[in-house]
Amino acid sequence: MEMVFHSRIDREIETLIETIHPPKPRVCIDNDSCKDCTVVKVDSANKYGILLEMVQVLTDLDLIISKSYISSDGGWFMDVFHVTDQAGKKLTDNNLMLQIEKELGATRAKGDIITDDVTEDDSYEESQSKYSKQIVSTEDTALEMSVMDRPGLLSEISAVLLELGCNIISATAWTHNKRAACILYVEEASKPGPIKDPKRLAQVKEQLESVVEARGDKGERKSVRLRNFADGRTHTERRLHQLMYADRDYEGCHACHGDSSGEHRNGCDGTHVTISRCEDRGYWVVNVTSRDRPKLLFDTVCVLRDMQYVVFHAAISSKKSIANQEYYIRHKVDSSALRTESERKKLILCIIAAIARRVSHGLRVDICTENKMGLLSKVTRVIRENGLSIPRVEIGTRGENVVGTFFVTDSSGQEVNPNIAELLRQECGGSVDVDIDHKMSPHILSRSSSSLSISENSNIVEDRPRLSIGNMLWSHIGRISSNFGPTRS
Repeated sequence: MEMVFHSRIDREIETLIETIHPPKPRVCIDNDSCKDCTVVKVDSANKYGILLEMVQVLTDLDLIISKSYISSDGGWFMDVFHVTDQAGKKLTDNNLMLQIEKELGATRAKGDIITDDVTEDDSYEESQSKYSKQIVSTEDTALEMSVMDRPGLLSEISAVLLELGCNIISATAWTHNKRAACILYVEEASKPGPIKDPKRLAQVKEQLESVVEARGDKGERKSVRLRNFADGRTHTERRLHQLMYADRDYEGCHACHGDSSGEHRNGCDGTHVTISRCEDRGYWVVNVTSRDRPKLLFDTVCVLRDMQYVVFHAAISSKKSIANQEYYIRHKVDSSALRTESERKKLILCIIAAIARRVSHGLRVDICTENKMGLLSKVTRVIRENGLSIPRVEIGTRGENVVGTFFVTDSSGQEVNPNIAELLRQECGGSVDVDIDHKMSPHILSRSSSSLSISENSNIVEDRPRLSIGNMLWSHIGRISSNFGPTRS
């Protein structure tokens, strides 16, 4: 007789194991406990990089994180996020709430998708993820570039790509401290799809490097890369943070506007960072005070992740238009990190840089027009020929149309004439929106209270009200407590 033995595990023990280490994070969405916002609670077994994954999910779903408590000491994390929609209202869309649960619940199952440790020698790997409009398909070839900024640079790059027969699918570019980083997704105009021929890739790269070197100084720091993301997808804004950090754009920053003590001066609305030591627990405490704006938490957590700092506890809140962030951190590898003044100063400057990269100066120009070959080249040529510069741009396809936002400045420091909208409409067609209040604070990344709208089918210039998101966010939330006790969901 054959005897077969089966190991038996008591169901209560199985349940306990699943409770301690659930297969995916538990997500609770609470619309009752807070009258001004929706509370999203997440808890699960901890892993490196999980905080950035959570914040990235919420940010990519166009949610505003107005307040947050983070606790991840030991092998467990418990995060609480107070979120609103873009209008500052509680969430009411059931499909959106189901999407939040799905995406947050999938973060642990995806593995550590944001393990791209960035170093200053540019040895990093692409971020990978599977959600959001910020995620670009693997079917595209990415041009990544970090160079010294100069007027007309984007115009020259897009013109060369057009001459080479490459179609630009989407483009995002940031400038900061006289440095520029951009990510362009391109394909062959004659045969849509990624550029897979190594010789063709080398040809395009060589031409782009010639453009960068033509007006640059000898020995100038620059990076031009063309590659296909065959193993995953890349998160554009996450990648831009990596490019600019690797390019050391933080070196031109000044801590607290020259005040090394980190204290706020009367009337100062800049970014202030202080670092202190929590000796009894071995934490370093980082306090950040800055102008409130969308995606602020995402930008700050990105730089902490890039510098390999682990966030064990955090509290984020704001009062009126000022945001306060407090992080209890340790370095992942080096236990002696931040013990020297130079290391602390570097972290301070990197945080200031990460927050400043998204700050937009100048006149905001929104375009929506039919998708045409060489459209970006036409738009940037018009802007360059009128003596203007583009400190920030984001443009991409939406169905049969191209939708984009350009921030335009005058290199001489003069105000930008809103008539640039009419010139762009004549060149590209479609509709063009221009903020008329281009003296708005550069720290607020919302539209101004009114705008000019010019349509291809109408010569009427209409003045219509616009919602100012920045003025309504976090207006009713006070300073939160620094008590990091366990949060139950």
